[in-house]
Amino acid sequence: MDIAVVLYEGFDELDALGPFEVFRNAEAAGADFDTELVALDGPGLVTASHGAGVEATAELPEPGEVDLVVVPGGGWNDRSEAGARAEYERGAIPEAVAAHHDAGATVASVCTGGMLLARAGVLDGRPAVTHASALDDLRESAAEVPGDRVVDDEGSEGDPSGRTAGAMPRVVDDDDVLSAGGVTSGLDLALHVVEREAGAEVAESVATTMEYTRQHAAYEPGTIAK
Repeated sequence: MDIAVVLYEGFDELDALGPFEVFRNAEAAGADFDTELVALDGPGLVTASHGAGVEATAELPEPGEVDLVVVPGGGWNDRSEAGARAEYERGAIPEAVAAHHDAGATVASVCTGGMLLARAGVLDGRPAVTHASALDDLRESAAEVPGDRVVDDEGSEGDPSGRTAGAMPRVVDDDDVLSAGGVTSGLDLALHVVEREAGAEVAESVATTMEYTRQHAAYEPGTIAK
């Protein structure tokens, strides 16, 4: 699986580098992954929201050349000149996301990167989550934000994986579109992808290596009460 984690000026460090580290550790554990940090403008230093300089090692490949595109968030609420809101208004990343999705790639967002997926149109009519502070903005898009209750396969109230009723899922898996809540939820999203694509044993190995306790299982549309 070829994975591109998209960097842009003002992205949140953990939104991007958390999943990147998970995927790279999965490669070391035997997963058939090839993960790169990419940027629309090609290789180069990108300044993240907390000031870290992160090197994009490649340009985002052409549509059809990558299997998974991961879009981090950052800077949505401060309305700065760099960050997710600026990229939402600029439109280049949403356009690229839409093109990759149209070409058959799976697309995923972390935190307010979900707003860039919404701008791309890939969340229209589909369940998705984002950072709690941006949920109202996501609700104003054509995405379907999960409701407060969850149901199990039998349709009764409850939570098959231990998530308490009333909590938003940290990760939503709608097949070729995935989304995660705020910041650290990206680790859960990436571990879910590892489990989905490479198996539970590899995912558990990565979680153990990173000394990270997975929070909750991802939720698919059929398990979310709207």
